[in-house]
Amino acid sequence: MDRAARARQSIDAAHAADPHPAPDGRPAELAYADRIESWVRRLVPAAEEVLLLAARCQHLERFKVPRTSYPDGKAGYHAWRRSLYATQANRCAELLTAAGYAADEAARAAAWVGKEDLKSDPGSQALEDAACLVFLENEIVAFSQQHADYPREKWIDILRKTWRKMSPAAQTAALTLSFSPELAALLSEARSSVRP
Repeated sequence: MDRAARARQSIDAAHAADPHPAPDGRPAELAYADRIESWVRRLVPAAEEVLLLAARCQHLERFKVPRTSYPDGKAGYHAWRRSLYATQANRCAELLTAAGYAADEAARAAAWVGKEDLKSDPGSQALEDAACLVFLENEIVAFSQQHADYPREKWIDILRKTWRKMSPAAQTAALTLSFSPELAALLSEARSSVRP
């Protein structure tokens, strides 16, 4: 088994411990890793193996740090997210190193997972793009059901922020997705309010 296969096996074993099931019955983190990697492959056809492995680490063992372990509110949410980035990045580097990757390769993957230098680092941006596209394609309907009390302006703000995070290539890809008429209208309004 080569180092890429070893790394993938270790990453997916970690995902398999997620007690939360996806709709298809697989561990939710494993389903998420497949979706993120699939989008990175579409957006970066010549993606190097280290980037694809980093993509699979996007939510690595996230289930171990529930949102409820941090205070409610925006500050608590941001603290939780920063903690996840660091934890997931460190764990990614650890698994890649154990699989035989050099320290500099593992560090690059960890930087991408940690969302370092967004907009200027193509690897970090590819992972951010993939996360936004997975949200729009697979998660936004369930998210909207959980937050049915949100007013229209809050939805537009969420979509506007999501749109701003994406590269032009990811924005183009997002326009190929199928949305309900209501969501399509909200996304159109959000896009129209984003400054170039």
